[in-house]
Amino acid sequence: MTESSHSAPVGVVLAVDPDRFAEVVEALRRAGLSVTGEQPILGTLSGTVAEDRIPALEAVDGVDSVDRELTIQLPPPDGPIQ
Repeated sequence: MTESSHSAPVGVVLAVDPDRFAEVVEALRRAGLSVTGEQPILGTLSGTVAEDRIPALEAVDGVDSVDRELTIQLPPPDGPIQ
């Protein structure tokens, strides 16, 4: 039996053609994207996908960019907040 290897899911933010938003989102879902947020007027959406599927998302016609979501970790303050 062969095991398929899948990389861990990562958060991504995508810029897509707003004129074809619904069509592009459906193609992205078929390519493995789990959509978590949509802004059709701006042509942006967010979601999660296995890291090894990012090239498949980039190859979808109508996708302008695929970027990893960034999480900013702020260090705790040195003293109590006053």
